[in-house]
Amino acid sequence: MIATNKPLGQTTGDTIADPAAQSADNAIKSTQRFANDALDSLSDKVGEVRDQAVPVINRVAEKAETLARRGLEAVKDSSQQIRERALRASDSTVAYIKDEPVKAILIAAATGAALMALISLVTRSRRD
Repeated sequence: MIATNKPLGQTTGDTIADPAAQSADNAIKSTQRFANDALDSLSDKVGEVRDQAVPVINRVAEKAETLARRGLEAVKDSSQQIRERALRASDSTVAYIKDEPVKAILIAAATGAALMALISLVTRSRRD
């Protein structure tokens, strides 16, 4: 029999604790590997989703830009049409004044009188 400095009970405890510690260490390492594998898989999935999302986002941005451009063109066209109509109305008014100067003066005087009467009514109702 080999003599040891350890008490008899400690040798039995060591023989039980060593495999338990080894099992716990193995479980921790296994859990770490599993967690690392899961994180790697998740990272790969995130990369795949990002790779799929980039073209979709680019298409949406292109469509938004196209719609914005069309909207600006529509506003420009409408603005130009309004200018042309105003110019035609102005030309028509000038032509009417040249053709019918007396009627134009009477219409202008009647419009001015009507506006003055309306302003007078509005200012009186505010005073009351």
